[in-house]
Amino acid sequence: MRNEGLGSWPARRARKTPHRTALVHGDTTWTYAQLYERTTRLAHALRARGVRRGDRIAYLGPNHPSYLETLFAAGTLGAVFVPLNIRLAGPEIAYQLADSGAKALVYGPQYAGLVAGLPGDTDVRSYVEVGAEYEEELARSSSEPIDQPVTPDDTCIIMYTSGTTGRPKGAMLTHGNLTWNAINVLVDHDLIADERALVSAPLFHTAGLNMLTLPVLLKGGTCVLVEAFDPSATFDLIERHRITFMFGVPTMFEQVARHPRWPDADLSSLRILTCGGSPVSTSMIAAYQERGLNFLQGYGMTEAAPGTLFLDAEHAVAKAGSAGVPHFFSDVRVVRPDMAPVDVGETGEVVIRGPHVMPGYWGLPEETAASFTDGWFRSGDAARVDEDGYVFIVDRIKDMIISGGENIYPAEIEDLLLTHPDIVECAVIGVPDDKWGEVPRAVVVPREGAFLDPDAVLASLAGRLAKYKIPKSVVIAAELPRTASGKLLKSRVRTRYGHSEGTS
Repeated sequence: MRNEGLGSWPARRARKTPHRTALVHGDTTWTYAQLYERTTRLAHALRARGVRRGDRIAYLGPNHPSYLETLFAAGTLGAVFVPLNIRLAGPEIAYQLADSGAKALVYGPQYAGLVAGLPGDTDVRSYVEVGAEYEEELARSSSEPIDQPVTPDDTCIIMYTSGTTGRPKGAMLTHGNLTWNAINVLVDHDLIADERALVSAPLFHTAGLNMLTLPVLLKGGTCVLVEAFDPSATFDLIERHRITFMFGVPTMFEQVARHPRWPDADLSSLRILTCGGSPVSTSMIAAYQERGLNFLQGYGMTEAAPGTLFLDAEHAVAKAGSAGVPHFFSDVRVVRPDMAPVDVGETGEVVIRGPHVMPGYWGLPEETAASFTDGWFRSGDAARVDEDGYVFIVDRIKDMIISGGENIYPAEIEDLLLTHPDIVECAVIGVPDDKWGEVPRAVVVPREGAFLDPDAVLASLAGRLAKYKIPKSVVIAAELPRTASGKLLKSRVRTRYGHSEGTS
């Protein structure tokens, strides 16, 4: 095959295991042979609509087989796939379509109204609605193989960052980036061909796609696609499909562990539980260990496709709270501002290098140049390294609070707050203070039906943290703002609760 990219994966897998189940969605299953045929037909249909090598094809919709068919069809043509976040508003969708210069848009029927209201000043010329129109177009298209030359260095996906500050940037991930990331997962997760993965994390998010779905499909396992996460339904899906592999952000796993079905649910099929997106609380780790399940924590970012650090099962207990060591084909350092390595226990910035790291941001050469130093991608995350080389993510550097000259990392305080039985979510931010410059404030979400006394919350931290780290005020909130992937939007928390006056 001349296609060395992701677009060739359905063909390569179909010639090895054509009758094995690739995808499950509701009551419908697709074998690898069917996935290859449908992908090929969609590629022909898109080419008939004028899509050519290098053109961008956007997708707007929840987890669905058509998402993966569109991704692989784009790769078959040498085109570039642009997944869109379904939680974005119309103007935000329009911005990403215009910024990427997408020529075609495939979308779920539930977003027909949003699509109809998009401005006409984008480059989109072809609209394909998933459903009857989509199936009819596939049925009348050719199933003849397409072997467009594609190299590992060609751009495969433009994946927009969550946009927690400013305009989202499009990380350009090559076919090689995604392939090496999948290899890292295969090596470090010990995936097997009989893997059955529950894909309830959104596919438009880098982890749901690249840390779970693509590695399982590369190995020849089965992906059970779920359009939206629901903790109760998760138990049913695990039992019905004998799920072996799950990925989620901490919020998802917290909801599962706090559900009434948790103590008695049949979780015997589960073999791999991976968690990322934000630090995992020690209380949640303990809850899963009590059920005989270990978390395989990881750390990554969209720009690294995303896997960077990984904590394996062997060290899940001994190094609990750590993000682990670099993936097999990844190099990670924790450095000072001058790029010199930090000493053991010293806080510095995480920098990454490897074949999974993006070449740059779409259309942003200056931002790209500023993100790299001597070939190392600067993450903006603060971390410490222990004597064994295990990396502990401390916080975002920009989230650090400087109080009276002391550095305070909110994640450390948040981890302790989450051990409180009546707190389900929390965020710690800095607020102005005349004496200290800024001091910590805790914004907490109580468990349903519980009453939280702010003074009691603060008292629970006494003796467990240095006095300067203990928040000076507590705000009770109904919920915290998050991205579609579950990542906390600290910038919005600061905007809403960061003024000097507050409830305490």
